[in-house]
Amino acid sequence: MEASQAVCILKRLAEGVDPDTGEIFADDSPYQKPSTIRALFLALKALERYDERQKRERSLPANAGKPWTSTEDKLLCDHSDAGHTIREISLEHNRTSGSIQARLEKLGKIELFVRTAGR
Repeated sequence: MEASQAVCILKRLAEGVDPDTGEIFADDSPYQKPSTIRALFLALKALERYDERQKRERSLPANAGKPWTSTEDKLLCDHSDAGHTIREISLEHNRTSGSIQARLEKLGKIELFVRTAGR
């Protein structure tokens, strides 16, 4: 079951409605108790955050979050020295533009932030 499907089911339950039939639960149903409703909404919020995180992770490049190798560092420097844009390099390495910028800064190829004395 996908998280988005579970979200729909939890919403219906928290609203006091049977997710399969659409019938409203009886007043004496456990789904009509305030503590149950609060618990369902709490679970719903957590599941929605999880679902959003999963969507974001699926949209990230294949190498996002993976450690850098010395071979990849050399290729990164070669691409930078050849004048490739951050976007081009990020596509080549299957990483985000932010990670490319941060790595180039770490390798001394670019300076992202102006550093001032005393900071």
